[in-house]
Amino acid sequence: MYGALWRVLPGPWWVRVLILLVLLVAVLAALIFWVFPWVEQFVAVQEVTVEQ
Repeated sequence: MYGALWRVLPGPWWVRVLILLVLLVAVLAALIFWVFPWVEQFVAVQEVTVEQ
């Protein structure tokens, strides 16, 4: 899968690395701003306090 993605991207290796980094940042941003808040409503969050 990663080899196929590498072959599909245009340009020399440094352009491919730059494109992959931009795609990685875009995926992480989408997860943080849209996916995780949406999933949070379905997950029971428990407030846990650890006492000493």
